[in-house]
Amino acid sequence: MTEIASLRISHPRIMVLGVQPGLSPFRIVEIDSEVVGEARDVTDVLEIAAAYGITVHDLDDPDVVRWVGGGKYTWTPR
Repeated sequence: MTEIASLRISHPRIMVLGVQPGLSPFRIVEIDSEVVGEARDVTDVLEIAAAYGITVHDLDDPDVVRWVGGGKYTWTPR
């Protein structure tokens, strides 16, 4: 008999979307599926989260933050 592994898909409260091009590139930040701001660096993400009562201890934890279109060091368009 074959065991089926259960898949766990995390739904983090914070989503940082891909870089938006422009004179000053930014990434859209969503909290609980609602657009709440624009971030130009990691500090902005932390400040936005704090403004919504979320303390982020680990930016690499996929249960806390999902980085779409690049990781936490991606801040320029590809």
